[in-house]
Amino acid sequence: MSYVGPDFDPPQPRRPRRRPLVVALAALVPGALLGWAVYAAVGAPGDGGGAAVSASGSPSASASARDDGKKPTAGTAPTSGTAPAASPSPSRSRATARGPLAGKVVVIDPGHNPGNFRHTAAINRQVDIGTNRKECDTTGTSTNSGYTEARFTLDVAHRLRDLLQRQGATVKLTQDGDRPYGPCVDERARIGNTAHADAVVSIHADGSAAGNRGFHVILPEAVRAGAADTRPIVGPSQDLGARIAGNFVRVTGSAPSNYVGDGTGLVTRKDLGGLNLSTVPKVFIECGNMRDSKDAALLTSGAWRQKAAQGISEGIVSFLRG
Repeated sequence: MSYVGPDFDPPQPRRPRRRPLVVALAALVPGALLGWAVYAAVGAPGDGGGAAVSASGSPSASASARDDGKKPTAGTAPTSGTAPAASPSPSRSRATARGPLAGKVVVIDPGHNPGNFRHTAAINRQVDIGTNRKECDTTGTSTNSGYTEARFTLDVAHRLRDLLQRQGATVKLTQDGDRPYGPCVDERARIGNTAHADAVVSIHADGSAAGNRGFHVILPEAVRAGAADTRPIVGPSQDLGARIAGNFVRVTGSAPSNYVGDGTGLVTRKDLGGLNLSTVPKVFIECGNMRDSKDAALLTSGAWRQKAAQGISEGIVSFLRG
């Protein structure tokens, strides 16, 4: 989701990389500790970036490097027409009544919408994100071969929903390809808030320069401005993000980003409306860089997308079970 748009500022100069700190997470994130330990012990498989994941509970504050040359990519658009009133998309199958996550509500936010490119005027309108105003949404990015971020995020969201429902969770999607465009970033936040979600995960893929590889999880910074007050959710969101990052490493074998996060796979930001306006624990995950051919090969693989969903799911389960 690399672009100058609703949730992103223009690219910033890359900071010199620092050696990642390695601090035990036993007290903070026991569910993610195994992922970090495996990665630190054996390194990333293949040529996945080679940077060790930091087990620090304090994520990097560096901003994501961005490729602003993204153009709208045509895709299969849903039925055209006026966008419906804001409401969470219901799950297509009922959550099981039993399981370790029975009684828990998880909202999955598939980044962008396959039809956004047909509604540029609507998605370019300004919305309040607390700290300032930004566009409602954007088209997202794509691989060089045309596989769109919107298709990727929806596919992973479906796989993740199924995994969580098997654990007994009630799962809601902010959109399910069932509306012409959007929802806007402020509405995405409201859907999680209205559902009183125990956890919200926004799924994305980055559009940075070739050679920039790996995943990173974006955490909310403490913000109090306008309608935004993230202070109550900063701690729980950091816990959620760390657990997802650790399990994502363990299950997918992917390395943390080699271009943001100083090797930790964790980045803190205050320019994202979806985080600023959330009143429940929420994180974003950039599962890889669509503009790098090696990462793109993973992102376009159904088998790898299943692993990505599994890694995210296990992080959420670890967080919700405590």
